[in-house]
Amino acid sequence: MTDASVSFDAAVIGGGPAGLAAAIALAEAGVRTALVARRTPYADNRTTALLGASVDLLESLGVWSRCKDKAAALEVMRLVDDTGRLIRAPEVRFSCHEIALEAFGYNIDNRSLMLALEERAAELPELVRFDDDAESVVIEADDVAIRTASGRFLTARLVVGADGRHSLCREAAGIAVTRRDLTQTALTFNVAHARPHRNVSTEFHTPHGPCVFVPLPGNRSSIVWVSAPKEAERLRALSDDELSAAIEKQSHSILGQMTVELGRNLFPLAIERPRSFARDRIALVGEAAHVVPPIGAQGLNLGLRDAADIAKVAGDAIAAGRDPGAPEVLARYDWARRPDILSRTFAIDIANRSLLNDFLPLQPVRALGMHLLGAIGPLRRFAMREGLTPTWRR
Repeated sequence: MTDASVSFDAAVIGGGPAGLAAAIALAEAGVRTALVARRTPYADNRTTALLGASVDLLESLGVWSRCKDKAAALEVMRLVDDTGRLIRAPEVRFSCHEIALEAFGYNIDNRSLMLALEERAAELPELVRFDDDAESVVIEADDVAIRTASGRFLTARLVVGADGRHSLCREAAGIAVTRRDLTQTALTFNVAHARPHRNVSTEFHTPHGPCVFVPLPGNRSSIVWVSAPKEAERLRALSDDELSAAIEKQSHSILGQMTVELGRNLFPLAIERPRSFARDRIALVGEAAHVVPPIGAQGLNLGLRDAADIAKVAGDAIAAGRDPGAPEVLARYDWARRPDILSRTFAIDIANRSLLNDFLPLQPVRALGMHLLGAIGPLRRFAMREGLTPTWRR
């Protein structure tokens, strides 16, 4: 990738997984694309559970074959009511084999995923990399002018904002954001354990949020432990031995003795949604377009669907000789993403609220809902298929 030209059909600003996937997908769709993102070593030990459609997308982009050996299959998902309330829901198990799949998806460390995305991006002649940060984004009549931190300039008819929660692109387009801070914080870390996980992901529902054990290769799992902010701070401050004992207790020792690995991260939780997902030659993807709590592994999976949809609508426009940043193209992208993002955000919000609310009359309602989900095969299979891919995308 070189920067011989400064005029592009599209420019992606932001080099996280969603941004890289969008840039690769655009380039493969025949859109001459710039990627404006500084290369930085990915030192974070977090992982991502990639569900079926996301794996399919990465496969089609020539990325998955480069990193699949670093991933663990997710074959069974268990939901366990660990609220300790008077009326508790029964355990629910979802098996991929019930809907004729080898796996619901795969859990992979973000470092391996990023290396595979970067490697693929470097091979594409239609993708030009600017190893720099975007400093200003100015929308003009026929294109968008971008100035980088080192003083370089480029223009693009379409800009894809993959620049996170504090999106410069979203601000340039004047897109307002609805935000609700949650009284919850997620602590993430990885553990080794004595017993095999057998590709079973277990989600304990506690009064303060979920605590999720997601398989990694070998006898290892990634943990997302949601709790009240002060409790999350207390847990992070524990010694390795103390945190190992605490997480083993929280897991009810289902995986035996646990040993905490290096690296802990805290993330205050919020729900964010912009008023529109595209406007004035700007299309939003990833956390610029949606921020949700870590329930149901929806975050990056939504971002990868963003990437697929913007590449589809922009590629169709280029193939037809149209402007990829034209209002009708952006309207098509907004229409494609709106039902997916809104429905997932609503479902995650309701699920999270049901954990936090200890109002007694609501407890049998939640318990009955979980019972029906576990007991009625067609309903359970419908829930599994919807969780992987929304109906309107199949």
